Amino acid sequence: MKKTICILPQKIGRGGPGSFHSRFAEVLSARGYNVNHDALEPANSAILVIGGTRHIGVLREAKRNGVRIVQRLNGMNWVHRQTRTGIKHFLRAEVNNWILKTIRGMADQIVYQSNFTQGWWNRTYGETKNPGRVIYNGVNLDVFNPRGAGMPPTDRTRILLVEGNLGSGYEGGLDSAVQMAKLLSKRQNDPVELMVVGSVPANLQISYLGSGVDIVWKGLVKREAIPAIDRSAHLFFSSDINAACPNSVIEALACGLPVIGYDTGSLSELVTNECGAVARYGSDPWKLQKPDIHALTDAAQQALTSHTQKRTAARARAEQKYNIERIVDQYLKVLIDF
Repeated sequence: MKKTICILPQKIGRGGPGSFHSRFAEVLSARGYNVNHDALEPANSAILVIGGTRHIGVLREAKRNGVRIVQRLNGMNWVHRQTRTGIKHFLRAEVNNWILKTIRGMADQIVYQSNFTQGWWNRTYGETKNPGRVIYNGVNLDVFNPRGAGMPPTDRTRILLVEGNLGSGYEGGLDSAVQMAKLLSKRQNDPVELMVVGSVPANLQISYLGSGVDIVWKGLVKREAIPAIDRSAHLFFSSDINAACPNSVIEALACGLPVIGYDTGSLSELVTNECGAVARYGSDPWKLQKPDIHALTDAAQQALTSHTQKRTAARARAEQKYNIERIVDQYLKVLIDF
């Protein structure tokens, strides 16, 4: 008899959680599992909550019915407490944090996306009765691979930044990318191009017109376009500060794209010196203080050294750690085979 797994919430939108949702459900369906989004479906063997859901009352009822609840936790909203993002954004972020915390307290098991994430939650709210476990994100290695359309240009160094939204307090990552590209262009003979994929407010784009950096604004693109874009760059810059486990980093590695970024969040867990370079931040990232652009540029130069070997190592890292099939195996042990 096929087992049934409920995944909540049903609609997550673009970005990391949405990507994980679609990949996870696709693998489950291919293996013969029934997937739904109804927490009160009698056939449910378990419920996986990706982050949070506002239907906490329904979750409580499902738990009373004896259905196992597993929560996949990323980080907390925190940037809104360090910079002005507007009252609506502030309240929404606080409500979402409360939802995450509430579900964490009632779940039968917690899956943290990284050791960084687990430590962050435990420091902030204490450990849960069940200590939880760490399972990294994964990608389809047949879709994200070094083969196919997209090749790095030969007349310039292309640095890629992929982020769903670079507004609402996350502008600092873009500024680091621009400043790093500018400094790198002074250190080497080849010109440097910065390619930005994601939603960037028009006024922010305009502010960089006189930056002296060649910036290609790609805007939002379909998920299917990301592998070719990853393959077309020399380096991937992970711009998110204190990220839980960025899917974009894992996608880049799977495409054989070396990754650079600051040593915040989980990045040093995901990226080794063989497949990229992680730079010291140089100040307090939790206060969004100015980072060390020189250290980041050093990391870029390091990652460009023995570039072919690093591209090979990036793919090998993804094959070893981030195969979605193995990631699903780990989740099933938590959801059903516990």
